[in-house]
Amino acid sequence: MEESNNYGHRHPLVLLKENRLIRHRFESRCNRCESHVSAPCFSCAEGCRFYLHKVCAEAPLELSHPFHPPHPLLLLMEYRSFDLSGSNHCNYCGGTCWGFIYRCSCHLRLHIRCALFTFNIAQNSFKELEDPSIPTKDEDKCFRCWEPLANYTYFFLDGGFGLHKKCTDEIPLKMNHKCHRKHPLTLQFNNQGFLCAICQIDSPTGFFYGCSPCGLFIHIGCSSLPRNIKDKTHPHPFTLLLRRVPFICDACGTSGSHAAYSCGPCDIIIHKKCISLPRVIKSKWHDHRLSHTYFLHREYVGILDCIICHEEVNAEHGSYSCSKCNDMFHVDCVTKDEDTYVIVENEDEEEEYANSLIVLEWNDSGEAIVVEHFKHVHPLRLGDSVSEHENKCCHGCFLPISTSFYYCSQCEFYLHKICAELPKVKHVWHHRCPQPLVLTSNEGFVCVKCDYISNAFSYKCEKCYKYTCLRCVVALTPGARTCLGHKHKPLLFYTDYKGKCNACGEDDIEGMFRCKDCDICLDVKCFSLPITIQNKCDEHLLSLTEHEDNSYSESHFCDICEESRDPNLWFYHCRRCDSSAHVKCVLRKYSFIKVRSILDVEVHKHPLTFVKRAYYYPNCSGCGEPCLDYAFECTEPGCNYIHHALCP
Repeated sequence: MEESNNYGHRHPLVLLKENRLIRHRFESRCNRCESHVSAPCFSCAEGCRFYLHKVCAEAPLELSHPFHPPHPLLLLMEYRSFDLSGSNHCNYCGGTCWGFIYRCSCHLRLHIRCALFTFNIAQNSFKELEDPSIPTKDEDKCFRCWEPLANYTYFFLDGGFGLHKKCTDEIPLKMNHKCHRKHPLTLQFNNQGFLCAICQIDSPTGFFYGCSPCGLFIHIGCSSLPRNIKDKTHPHPFTLLLRRVPFICDACGTSGSHAAYSCGPCDIIIHKKCISLPRVIKSKWHDHRLSHTYFLHREYVGILDCIICHEEVNAEHGSYSCSKCNDMFHVDCVTKDEDTYVIVENEDEEEEYANSLIVLEWNDSGEAIVVEHFKHVHPLRLGDSVSEHENKCCHGCFLPISTSFYYCSQCEFYLHKICAELPKVKHVWHHRCPQPLVLTSNEGFVCVKCDYISNAFSYKCEKCYKYTCLRCVVALTPGARTCLGHKHKPLLFYTDYKGKCNACGEDDIEGMFRCKDCDICLDVKCFSLPITIQNKCDEHLLSLTEHEDNSYSESHFCDICEESRDPNLWFYHCRRCDSSAHVKCVLRKYSFIKVRSILDVEVHKHPLTFVKRAYYYPNCSGCGEPCLDYAFECTEPGCNYIHHALCP
């Protein structure tokens, strides 16, 4: 062991050359790079768990990096933060930057070891990269050839990229490329976030061949392109066509400007990445299979807006479409997230659709008037008069019966037509598990979207056991939706839009229903609010209202809680009694659950019954206060557990 200077530490340091000499190896981190300590490293001679990797301790305070020629990199302290934008991530490995890092005035950030690792590559000092103590994982790949690291002898940096020894001679620091003949391309970091000119993919980490004056970058793997590519989804081979003029890809409909592949017999030009686009997919965004085509006849298409982003789909270029309902999708929209679709390998296999209804009788116009639903034992008949079934609720969503509903003539069972026609299993884009959701009934649950307690119909995930109520499933099914009192086009759901809800006033909500013609925005909870609902505060049905119709008072109060009410926000109103109430006062958390329903919940070992206490008020087992209203009560003999419906 060698003694060294203390590098700013209050005690002397010793150099440890073997991992077995490090006392706290698996619990300790380097005081500069914050990664787990490994030999060779400096250790505090007094045993105070101060460690420095040798390479980190000897890192220069200023580094002129060949892959970032505009400015020198300075070794600075970066404090821990919770920035989710990626602006504080290392531009080489993508990991979070904190502790001592190399930083540039143009916002380039590099871990110490990432900066020195890439510096050694630029200097051909590959012996400095060897670290046999670091094992590889199955997913670790060489950043040059993208083959698994374990297939060949490799260099590897903990937390960064690996590099095969065989690939070290294949990475020239400067090259001439046919796609950009104006200037040579040099190996450099892409901290500006440019798209690769060849594959059109944004990769903010690693390094690339680039031309800084022209703002052009190419992935290392895209720098050498095969002359011909044959793909099983296309009958002819594609030929490389290096073009320095803009073109529109016939497969995805987006632009390109440098390299393309062409098919002469089909007269199409496409990106390299689009050659392997699947022909048929099953997407969570749609109930049917979607097929890829290079163009569609306009009279076939119908609506030309993408179901996901709601922007126009150019039928003269590639898109995904459904032949059953003519819905259209941009290629980049429907394939953006690999977790939301699967490739259909056997296109000839008949597509399964789990219908909930069996039609027993049709009318002359082709409408099903008598059906069987798999959640009810008796046949259901299509209703023709809402007034005959006044104050009845749909068993699927627990909302009042409106137009288009089925009812049972033998018992009081009702289903809205839209609820009855929902399939037994359904893929939904807003649930991350790969399995489809299963339609269930008579199970107590809390909806993951609106947070209401219910025992109506729901869609359940058999993997994570989360439930989504029918109101939210219908609201989030892609397509235009009408809105209360809105005079323009129906509202569309924008997944990435962030804003303020016009109904409840909450701000900074991500994912909103919006109108293309005006600024109205609604969140999912408010968009799925019942238009009419029954409440004990009034003998009549209350109607959801967006503005006051009278000026009888300058003050606005809620007739339930008797607190003030913002007239600019939505509320429930009874025209006959001229009473108004907050939405949250009318729709309490238990508004969608039946009294005497039995639920299995995590807070108690026995099933609980939903009850309304009109007398004998026992104390809540949660907060200790008397249960004066709705509560969950255990009916197990000898168990006196009771819990407020709204108690945490």
